[in-house]
Amino acid sequence: MKLVKAQVKNYRSIIDSGPFDVERSKTILVGPNEAGKTALLRALQQINPPDDVPKFEALRDYPRAHYNEIATGRIDPAKTDVVIGYFILDEYDSASVPPDFRNSIYIFGRRLDNSWWHRLEGGPRPKAFAEIKNELQRLSSHMDQNAAPATEDASTNKAPSAELASLASAWTDDSIIGGDVASSLNGWLTKHLSHVSEQDEKQVARFEMLQAACGIEQRRNAVLKTLHERLPVFVLFSNYFRVQPIIHLEHLATRLEKGLLDEDQYDFGNQCLLKLLGFTPRDLSDLGKVSEPDASSQTAFKAYRDQLDRRTYQLNAASVRLTHEVRSVWNPTRQSAEADRLRISADGQYLKVAVEDDLGVEIELDQRSEGFQWLVSFFIVFFAEAGGKHKNAVLLLDEPALSLHGVKQREFRETLSRLAISNQTIYTAHSPFLIGPDELDLVRVVEVVDRRVGTKVHTFAAAEDPTALLPLQEALGYDLAQSLFAQQRNLVLEGLTDFWYLEATSELLRSAGLADLNDRIELIPCNSAGKLVYYATILQAHKLKVAALFASDPAGEQAAKQELLAHKLGHRGIIRIRDAYVGKVRTPQIEELLRATLIRIAKESLGWDVSAEAASQPEQPIVDVFGSQITGFSRYKLAKTYVRWTREHDASELEADERTQWFTLIGKINSALR
Repeated sequence: MKLVKAQVKNYRSIIDSGPFDVERSKTILVGPNEAGKTALLRALQQINPPDDVPKFEALRDYPRAHYNEIATGRIDPAKTDVVIGYFILDEYDSASVPPDFRNSIYIFGRRLDNSWWHRLEGGPRPKAFAEIKNELQRLSSHMDQNAAPATEDASTNKAPSAELASLASAWTDDSIIGGDVASSLNGWLTKHLSHVSEQDEKQVARFEMLQAACGIEQRRNAVLKTLHERLPVFVLFSNYFRVQPIIHLEHLATRLEKGLLDEDQYDFGNQCLLKLLGFTPRDLSDLGKVSEPDASSQTAFKAYRDQLDRRTYQLNAASVRLTHEVRSVWNPTRQSAEADRLRISADGQYLKVAVEDDLGVEIELDQRSEGFQWLVSFFIVFFAEAGGKHKNAVLLLDEPALSLHGVKQREFRETLSRLAISNQTIYTAHSPFLIGPDELDLVRVVEVVDRRVGTKVHTFAAAEDPTALLPLQEALGYDLAQSLFAQQRNLVLEGLTDFWYLEATSELLRSAGLADLNDRIELIPCNSAGKLVYYATILQAHKLKVAALFASDPAGEQAAKQELLAHKLGHRGIIRIRDAYVGKVRTPQIEELLRATLIRIAKESLGWDVSAEAASQPEQPIVDVFGSQITGFSRYKLAKTYVRWTREHDASELEADERTQWFTLIGKINSALR
């Protein structure tokens, strides 16, 4: 199952986060310190935590300012929801439930006393008595006609309709056909099945419908039971436990077996290392206690050799795997002389984790940088946990990779994406390097504007506190700075929404084989038509190929006509939306190229229905139509919704004229920057 929406309430700084969407692969939580990001992750973990994770405790976890409600009994922990998760079924879950339940949403809630509840949205629902009353009366009348005449002792031979009336006397119109009601009704139907004429297809169908209605609740309960058993485990890595580079195996085994440490997290990293190697601490310790073989016995020598080699080969295999994974993120270079080869070796009771440099020199892990130690420890813990009971779990990562250099964090971002393919991942981030410029739709903003209101989570990148958006601004700024002067071909766009529309739509058309925007063209949003002129001029001055895409509104037209820009870029380098647009709008912006699709998406996903107004005003820009009809309309929100839509749809769902217009626009861009 995939978590697609969540809500946290009544937990520490969170009074009510509000429902927020969760991406099916990777979701990024950003916000200032003390906003409640860590509390949010800890609450989410309690949807289905590992067995050894502490549960909710009202004294510690209920919002402190309101704890008097608990102490006085006004709030009952057994009736107080803390976290609610909404799950959709993946292909593996769908195969385990009946077809008519496969599009259902499974909703699971955990209360403050750690009890839980669950329910389904979608699928056949239990019917109320009022919904089937008329059908029952018609069927019972038909049964009466086929039943034997009543005897003098009516109590032993009631007509089917009379028996039904007696049975339903305690039912109201709102009574749900489930539980005892369904059992009684199904018993009545079964008893009088022989009174239903097989030749009367209408009555047979009515009987089957009523019998199916009696089984709906039981079927739903069976589906709920199945989905509860398949609920993913939520694993929180709030602190990546460091693997000790030097371990005495006998001492470690003894500590764990006798519970000599009060802090059970002390040896967690080392336990994960041994789990990855395929040994318990005691196993690996015993393998090092090998006695010297009898010199005259080949069998004894072979046993001696096999015992030592088994340990050596498994240590070597683990070293190779870890080296491969670390290299995929660390990306060492000859110029930087960064070590990257891990060696896990054992000598007697001495287990050592070392790093080998390009000279073949081995250095213990704790003598490497903090960032490298963290990275190695992360992979050891993750692979050990993911390979066991946490396989296919939801990973909750609190500020990962903080000790890595910015460049390494950017590379680790790709690792998180790779991990999210098999493990849905939610992580918090302050660093802009952990947020890609193409991942802004994956971001959820967490903030606390008023402590009395508590932590809020915004699905869209909007916040009352501008500091909450700082990582997003820094991510965009850094990416923009890196992109300038780096690519030979550059297309400068007026704004971020233009960037989203062009990138998302070109990918749709590329996947469909309809148009292929040159992937060597760098797309550079610059926030306004006025800034676009300066960006284009500076890039052109660096002997780079530059084109500029302007809206056909007054600001765009004025910028496009500037004499300096026209001289620098030439006629082909200035591209206007109206060069590709076919329609009645005189000053088209990029949204006009997707007019019908945006109207449809806005209605389906945002509840913004402007179809009638747009149809009656075909000459009016669609952005203006939305602005005049929708309170709080945002071009940003509309564009972001479109980007999300393109992730799950294809080019065939665009209108034919839209595909033609985009084909023309992409052709002009490629031609200008060939």
